[in-house]
Amino acid sequence: MTDTRPILYSFRRCPYAMRARLALASAGVEVKLREVVLRDKPAAMLKASPKGTVPVLVLHGGAVVDESLDVMLWALRKSDPEGWLAPEYGSMDQMLELIALNDGDFKHHLDRFKYATRYEDADPAEHRAGAEVYLKRLEAQLGENKWLFGARPSLADYAILPFIRQFAGAAKGWWEDAPYSHMRRWLEDFKASARFKAVMRKYRQWHEGMEEPIFPAD
Repeated sequence: MTDTRPILYSFRRCPYAMRARLALASAGVEVKLREVVLRDKPAAMLKASPKGTVPVLVLHGGAVVDESLDVMLWALRKSDPEGWLAPEYGSMDQMLELIALNDGDFKHHLDRFKYATRYEDADPAEHRAGAEVYLKRLEAQLGENKWLFGARPSLADYAILPFIRQFAGAAKGWWEDAPYSHMRRWLEDFKASARFKAVMRKYRQWHEGMEEPIFPAD
């Protein structure tokens, strides 16, 4: 019998790939996982998506989904048992607006704060302050509810949390004392969850000819 499960090219620590894996796990959609090393990208991945970033989802039949939010929506539209697309409060448009701010202005500042040496004349303190504009908005929402759009998590939480985790890791020392207690609780709940631990399982680097592990694993 032909295996029709999609192929997912992923990199464990990449927040974009992480959000894709979170949605696939929630939806219970099985994929054949190919863990890549970004400095040694496999030719098959580059052939499927020449832009060379993860995640890349190759569907049976050859169609390619290579934007992380699109992978999330593709999986959740197939199956959404936890109601990520139907938040307790707010709307899909409001969730997508918050995610767009994460992927735009916040990510711009995050990169220049975390990787200042890669950007000419980048001032980490300036970019941390720029990132805080977004952090303050999230903190206010989390002061009203346990999750961004109610008492249970939604698409917005899991699309954004991998990037907040990255920011907090880069801002150790400052983050622990910053005025974002609701965000710290939100992030710690996420990091302690079985879902996070499952999607952060380590896999060997995939090479052509290797059998792929199935994700999510049992």
